[in-house]
Formats: sequence, structure tokens, C-alpha cells
Amino acid sequence: MKLAEKRARIRETLDRLIPDVPIPLEHADPFTLLVAVVLSAQTTDKKVNQVTPALFARANTPEALARLSVREVHGLIRTVGLAPAKSKALVGLARLLLEQHAGRVPRTREELMELPGVGRKTANVVLSQAFGFAAFPVDTHIHRLAARWGLSSGKSVEQTERDLVRHFPPASWGRLHLQFIYFGRRFCPARGHDPAACPICSFAARRGRADRRVKASR
Repeated sequence: MKLAEKRARIRETLDRLIPDVPIPLEHADPFTLLVAVVLSAQTTDKKVNQVTPALFARANTPEALARLSVREVHGLIRTVGLAPAKSKALVGLARLLLEQHAGRVPRTREELMELPGVGRKTANVVLSQAFGFAAFPVDTHIHRLAARWGLSSGKSVEQTERDLVRHFPPASWGRLHLQFIYFGRRFCPARGHDPAACPICSFAARRGRADRRVKASR
């Protein structure tokens, strides 16, 4: 199958099976989305959504979060992975927003990535989902699927992002990012997966070579 045909068939399958793409992290504005995405590193969205109501009840603005101590934040998010580091990052993030951005979430990738706890994927999520900018956030799940489907080599997350933005038009990136995530959860898990029965791997998979590359790159 030619690459262009594969890309078109992948998009058709995703649109058919994943027509609705709600943002999985509960939030009310760009700031609360930023906090939720920082919390989501190495933690499930479900777990994040369990802790953010209490956190946002205490601090749903940079001003309120900056007033809390790292210890207080840790007490509110202690059940998420890497809670000590995330507590420190969130307090630092809130204070930096006040000091350098008048309490507003910046709208550039470079400025976002200067905030504590914010990497490229987190910055891209905020740009795409909070502000509607063209960005294709790539986490380990999207990295895995792109390699499985022969859309990228699996060499690195950065390479996968470069490949995906080359393969698909900018207007589709935000939707495809979420479709990849939901499809991976429902149809294409990391383990115990039968490619022949998968709605996309059945025509797009590269006979297991891509999965081995992804595993080796971790």
C-alpha cells in the first residue's frame, strides 16, 4: 500500500471509529489545562481527574497556586506519579507566570517550555487544546502507534512529531492527536495486541518491526 493511501485510510478509520474527541483532562481554562497536563506525566488521565477537583478548589489561578506551599500542593496531589517533583514544579510554574507573564499562560512553545515541569509535549497540548494553534503533541502512546503503522521510524518522540506533521495537514493535528490516543486505548494497546484483528494495524502494521524499535528506544 502506498503511503498516501495508507494515510488516507488511517484518517478514514479514525473518523469512523473515533468521531468524538473530548479533551480527556478536565479543566476550565488554559491555566487549569496547563496544570492538568503537567500532572499527567507518567500518570493516567483518570488519576489526574481524581485529584484536580480538590486542587482547583484551593487554587484555580496562578495567584492562588503561588500562595500555596510545595507541601500543601503535595498533600492535594500525592496519589499521582512523581508527586513531589510535580508539586515543586506547579508552585514554581505559578510564580513564574505571575513574575514574567502577568499571570497569563503564554501562547508560544518557547515561553511555555521555560516554565517548570513543561516539556515539548505539554507545551504542544496547551497550544493545541487551549488556544487552537496547529501543534501535534506526541506522547509515548502516539509514538508507539506511529511506529506500528509505518508513519515514523520509532527512533525518537521528536522524530515522530516531525514525521506526523509532515504526513498530515496542520488543520487536522489537534483532532488526530486525540484520535490516536483514544484509538490506542480502545483498539491498539501496547501489550496483548493482535495486529490482524486491529482496524488499523491489519492494513498498516509493519510486521512487528516498528514495535521492536519503539521498545528499544525507551
